[in-house]
Amino acid sequence: MPTATTASAPAPAPPHRSALVSWLAVIAVMLGIFSIVTTEILPIGLLTSIGSSFTVSDGMAGLMMTMPGFLAAVSAPVVTVATGRIDRRTVLAAFVLLLALANLLAAVAPDYGLVLVSRVMVGVTIGGFWSIGAGLAGQLVPAGSVGRATSVIFSAVPLGSVLGVPLGTFIGDVAGWRTAFLAMGGFTLAVLVLLLLVLPPLPAEQVTRPDVLGRALRSVHTRFALVMTFLVVLAHFGAYTYVTPFLEQVTGAGPARVTVYLLLYGAAGIVGNFLGGSAVGRHPRATFAAVAALIAGATLLLPVLGRSDAGAVALLIVWGVGYGAVPVCSQTWFARAAPGSPEVSSVLFTASFQATISLGALAGGAVLDRSSPSTVMVLGGSAAVLVVLVAWAHRAGRFSWPKAS
Repeated sequence: MPTATTASAPAPAPPHRSALVSWLAVIAVMLGIFSIVTTEILPIGLLTSIGSSFTVSDGMAGLMMTMPGFLAAVSAPVVTVATGRIDRRTVLAAFVLLLALANLLAAVAPDYGLVLVSRVMVGVTIGGFWSIGAGLAGQLVPAGSVGRATSVIFSAVPLGSVLGVPLGTFIGDVAGWRTAFLAMGGFTLAVLVLLLLVLPPLPAEQVTRPDVLGRALRSVHTRFALVMTFLVVLAHFGAYTYVTPFLEQVTGAGPARVTVYLLLYGAAGIVGNFLGGSAVGRHPRATFAAVAALIAGATLLLPVLGRSDAGAVALLIVWGVGYGAVPVCSQTWFARAAPGSPEVSSVLFTASFQATISLGALAGGAVLDRSSPSTVMVLGGSAAVLVVLVAWAHRAGRFSWPKAS
């Protein structure tokens, strides 16, 4: 699966360790990202129940999605530069501990303000852990296994949707939303123990400097990647953050059915992840345009066909396949724009992706409070259509990808 790390120069060989311990280290990093992804999007399935607990609107409850994204966008470059000379094992462990504390704080928060404080902690964790952890495969396994290890690490993204969020929603329905965050906090502490047991010392191999980030931003390919990432993530999270209110109010689905529908969406996302990963390396423009078209079609048709359970499920599956391929498409564009600089690619991807998650959730919440869930879906679909046009513009400009040094 192409990712932001596949275009990099070969990493130094990891110290000799048994294959079992090396792959346990890869799984530990994957579980760290799984914990982050699940924690970040867990409020989507619990949005209405959390909002009703504190007597806030669905749009105001959407701040739980807005806060982490903004903080992640800021912390990704700041943390990567500030901790450039610190052992990565220490930094990753510190962020996992911070994530566990954030989940536990949300579980016991007496007011909505403290819930938002916990989401700020989540945002800092996302930006720091993701920007560092995404490029670690080369330091954990032999060179011949780096591609497979990278695929394992990034499989955490769709698994967070297909397992983490539906399971958290189920726990929230059965035992309350606080229990869902409490369980997530306990799981994250277990991941911390595994990280400390199996990760080797990980001294920084390259120090990312602000001027290197600046050079990458001046690339026309990076600018295209930024625009396309902004539009597609705005489209997705502007709509998907409020898919639960849509399913409840328009489709008429109860909590149990919403959980099942989100599970089906997540399963489709796994399929989309592998389909997109196999295609984007050969056809980056066409693949990005195709997945954006799937998201556009699903969200634009939901207000019409999503009134029935069958229509809603079918369109959620299409939507899941489309969005499942979005991260790998975006990562690949950033990697091709800055070959040989994997950490820079990872930082730019993380910062742009997370900032737009916040903007999408904020915009969707503002629209929802003033109109309806159906309007949110239509506006999200319209933004996704623009991605197709931008991909066409990149093709029409006949831009050639830079070569790795």
